[in-house]
Amino acid sequence: MSRQQKIFILEKDLPSALSGKLESLFTLVPIRSITDVESVEDITSCKVLVIGPSIGISVRRQFVEQMKKSSNSTVEGIPIVLVANEDELSSKLDAFQSGCDDYITPNVPFDELVMRLNKAIFNKIANDQLQSQVKMANEAAFSAMADTSKLGVNVHFLLDSFNCSNLDELGQQLFQALNHYGLKCSLQMRGRYEIKNMEQNGMAKDLEAQLLSELKDAGRYYDFGKRSVMNYEQVSLLVKNMPVDDERQYGAIKDNVFSLLQGTDARIKAIDDRATLNKERALLEGLTKRLQSIFVDLDDSYQDLMKSIADNVESMAEKIENSVMSLGLTENQEKILEAILTEGVRETNEVFSKGIKVDEELRNLIERISVIFEFKDRPDFYRYLDKIKTLVL
Repeated sequence: MSRQQKIFILEKDLPSALSGKLESLFTLVPIRSITDVESVEDITSCKVLVIGPSIGISVRRQFVEQMKKSSNSTVEGIPIVLVANEDELSSKLDAFQSGCDDYITPNVPFDELVMRLNKAIFNKIANDQLQSQVKMANEAAFSAMADTSKLGVNVHFLLDSFNCSNLDELGQQLFQALNHYGLKCSLQMRGRYEIKNMEQNGMAKDLEAQLLSELKDAGRYYDFGKRSVMNYEQVSLLVKNMPVDDERQYGAIKDNVFSLLQGTDARIKAIDDRATLNKERALLEGLTKRLQSIFVDLDDSYQDLMKSIADNVESMAEKIENSVMSLGLTENQEKILEAILTEGVRETNEVFSKGIKVDEELRNLIERISVIFEFKDRPDFYRYLDKIKTLVL
């Protein structure tokens, strides 16, 4: 450890051997009272207080108490290492309760003493850094939340925007939030199916709409005079009365309003996605209904065709049988012709039977498609998805 690291020493008569060893590693600052500690010019450079074994218990306890209750926060945070003559548990408990950070007994080797002093110093350095970080974080947090009402406005808008089902509702919600900032604005929202230009009254102004369209790709902020155009993907806002004379308020409005634009953009995308899903669903329903109608017509036509084929075959067979006697065929020829007709009728019946089976499968398919339309308009449609899947597939 560098000699630049200083440690306080509270000791009436520190052994010269121990003092010499410590001085080779640390810069020792002898003290006799809490006043000596508080009067040190560069107190932050002193990282630890060592209380020697010759200090009485009552004096030691009083000194530790004064350190821990010091009005100087730097003094209060200095770790205290007690070098004691006692090795009893009761002494260690008493030291702990009084506020000591470490307790070193007389049988501890010097190397371990140095190691534990270094550990206390490192803890002090780490605590100082942590406190500095906490202080900076607190300052940043207080700065960011200096106007809690504005923060509440943004949170309220983000929550309410989830209930907006179209761009008109979303725009009105955004203007309500912007009113809390005292801003006069023009708004453009670029949805997938429409571009919405709005003023606070719900109408649109042509010049503002043109400016927002031309400046939508001009970067996150485009400032001119007391006006600023703020862009975030599918939304642009023209602020007409920016507080350019108040740098802090100017920056705060940009940051807070930009978060509103981010929330607006997210809701625009959600509204677009919902509209797309509704269009796709309507298209799918239309196609399914048309397919169902085609299947029904096909089924009717198929049945008529199969019946017509069967009737024609039977009629043909009957006519041939009636004309066999007048053809002058031999008995053997008649048997051959009769066998051919019988086989033809049999094969035709087999085809007809297969057609009936296909017709049954087609009817089942139509019934399965009908199941979708039976459930689609029910409010608990999604609860029946598994049932529908089972019935249809």
